[in-house]
Amino acid sequence: MRPKVILQLYPMLPAEGEDGRKQRRPLGRDRDLYHRVVHDWLHIIKAADRMGVWGVSTIEHHLHSEGYEVGPNPGVLNAWWAGQTTRIHIGALGYVMATQDPIRVAEETAILDHITNGRYFVGFARGYQSRWTNILGQFTNSVATVSDGSAEDLKNRDIFEERVEMVLRCWQQESVALDGRYYKAPYPFETGIRNYPAVNIARDAGALGEVDASGTVRRISVVPAPFQKPHPPVFVATSKSDDSVRFCGRHGFVPTYFSKLDGIIHQSRIYVEEAAKAGRHFRLGQRQNIVRWLHIGDTEAEYHRKLREYDVDIYKNFYGSFFPQFPTDPKTDWIKNILESGIYTGGSLDQVRSDWQRIYEQVPAEYITLIFHYAQQPKDDVIHELELFMSKVVPNLEAAEPEAAAAE
Repeated sequence: MRPKVILQLYPMLPAEGEDGRKQRRPLGRDRDLYHRVVHDWLHIIKAADRMGVWGVSTIEHHLHSEGYEVGPNPGVLNAWWAGQTTRIHIGALGYVMATQDPIRVAEETAILDHITNGRYFVGFARGYQSRWTNILGQFTNSVATVSDGSAEDLKNRDIFEERVEMVLRCWQQESVALDGRYYKAPYPFETGIRNYPAVNIARDAGALGEVDASGTVRRISVVPAPFQKPHPPVFVATSKSDDSVRFCGRHGFVPTYFSKLDGIIHQSRIYVEEAAKAGRHFRLGQRQNIVRWLHIGDTEAEYHRKLREYDVDIYKNFYGSFFPQFPTDPKTDWIKNILESGIYTGGSLDQVRSDWQRIYEQVPAEYITLIFHYAQQPKDDVIHELELFMSKVVPNLEAAEPEAAAAE
């Protein structure tokens, strides 16, 4: 089985390097530029649909005034793309659950699942960018965190896991009573919702148990139910945390690895072992997703040029600031720092093909997510590189075949 490729785009509004970005501050508010970028983006989505890419996705990030990752509302974009495509799966990697209401996420994603006729997948993430996560998550008193085992990290994980599991219940159960540590519904939970004016019809036509004998709303029914049964595929972003991978294994979610190959090898085994404890028997690589930033050039020198023009700015000023595992030595050429990060693959076509064959000898992942810094990288160049990868690299890779006995 060939791996299923997901194209992930943000977008990154283009500028003439770091200095150009400073001169055009705040680039994220440039309405004409964003308007052009979001419509050109659709051309890439349609091209990916035609060439047989399995999925396309975007991100949830807010307040990027610098213009790096302007992606505040993935659901709106997903709905737009759904009406413009025919085969490709559509989703987001993903909803940052410490900042989200689980009922609203369950509702929105279920609607998107219907709009796409089941071509929809859902991604969840914990949130690491304090400028917006702390603001939008203030109702939970949650803060952004890296996986460092701190009290803040543990609280963020608790909120994340509680809300993801609530979304699952809202998708699958006719009615729910959500008595969480950080979220409760109905509210107030202890008393229920008294004196609801339309209690008679809610009692007689709503879900069983929503209204008790005294006319108090005790449960809620989240509508609609998803199109797919029991729910759309779920992806979870991971980087350093083994606990995130274990959480995925218990639920049959797809861990989405933003990490070096040695970390992926380690965590892919944890995933299989943890899934087996829950009665989910997966092969190595099955239901697992490797993320890489990709460039294909005629020569290694062209690869380095693309890195310099499309990636150095955001890597130096953004990724390196958040992820201590990424090299950011200012005395080292930034191309070298990027190459040593372990999250990029690139070079000539032969080099890229060889690199991915080496990866798949060790972890034959069912999914590959490719990230391009569109629109810093022009749309035609993104489409060209994606076509090369789909036609010249993917046919040489063999992903893990699903086992018929794998539990849902």
